[in-house]
Amino acid sequence: MAWFLLIVAGLFETVWAVALKYSEGFTKLWPSVITAVAMIISIYLLSVSLKTLPLGVAYTIWTGIGALGAVIFGIIVFGESKDLLKLMFVLMILGGIVGLRAVSSKESTTSKAEQSKTVGSKSESGNHANGNS
Repeated sequence: MAWFLLIVAGLFETVWAVALKYSEGFTKLWPSVITAVAMIISIYLLSVSLKTLPLGVAYTIWTGIGALGAVIFGIIVFGESKDLLKLMFVLMILGGIVGLRAVSSKESTTSKAEQSKTVGSKSESGNHANGNS
């Protein structure tokens, strides 16, 4: 569920970036309102996903999804450059997001196993220190 929330948070990151462009420096009411609401939703969903996901991975994926969405929207809607080098770097961002997701699955499995061992060790050593063996 945390991964799903993170992806939705990233999509709202794209929404607020695009709405910010349309707000023209917060001089247009509705795009400004959409920007603020999308920011709040995006950050809230990110914060919920951070309850279980590693900070570095989640934050990087969140910003990556927002960046990808903004670049794609800019190319399609605003007619921004489709330069081959630009597209290659966008694909690198996508590759980084997929790679981080793959690596974090392995890390979380290993981390959970290590945490359960650490918790068991701490409680055992705590009992010996208090004379409760």
